[in-house]
Amino acid sequence: MAHIIVIDDNTDIREILGTFLTESGYEVTLAADGKQGVDRFREKAADLVITDLLMPEQEGVETIRILRKEAPNLRIIAMSGGAKLIPVDYLDLARKLGANRVFQKPFDIQELLKAIEDLLAK
Repeated sequence: MAHIIVIDDNTDIREILGTFLTESGYEVTLAADGKQGVDRFREKAADLVITDLLMPEQEGVETIRILRKEAPNLRIIAMSGGAKLIPVDYLDLARKLGANRVFQKPFDIQELLKAIEDLLAK
């Protein structure tokens, strides 16, 4: 069973994704911000990380940078809803720093599941 860490400061999104992925057959660990997500990864490595980009404490771009350095082959999906309000294109930046896939919120949950399946199959 593949292990996925979901990092998002929005409790509703984090819990909905956690429930959906658990019901889809994955082992899921939840984290409320990037620092917590990196700590969870260090406690138990994951096969894939899904991270929001705009979060307090430690945002997603920094989280991707740290995880990519510590685990070069880790599969990472970045997502953001607030990036469209800010001049910097965080989704593009996340991709450049090593996110394998990016999603603009709101996204289709089935498309996310397909991306997870594709990345874990590699």
